[in-house]
Amino acid sequence: MTNAVLNLAVLVVLALVLARWLRRLRPGPLVWTAVVMAALTLVFDTVMIAVGLYEFDPDKILGVYLWGAPLEDFAYPLAATLLMPALWTLLGDRRRPVPAEGEGR
Repeated sequence: MTNAVLNLAVLVVLALVLARWLRRLRPGPLVWTAVVMAALTLVFDTVMIAVGLYEFDPDKILGVYLWGAPLEDFAYPLAATLLMPALWTLLGDRRRPVPAEGEGR
């Protein structure tokens, strides 16, 4: 299995599981977050690969690079862009106090 197939499968499952909470969020901030995260990935992955911190098995990647970073590496910031706000929303719902009986509703 290539990294692209694995990344796509994880992103689809993540989007399906988190859809309930992602619907509550405005799309604008999510898109801007994804753009910023992708830009940071582009810069830092390129630098880390250039200095030899890690390398990729050519049989596991598509071979499509954006300025030195393999295309598959951009799935991770996209996953973080989906996961973190959804978790924030989910956990925020759980921390909201339930009004005691007799208190204003």
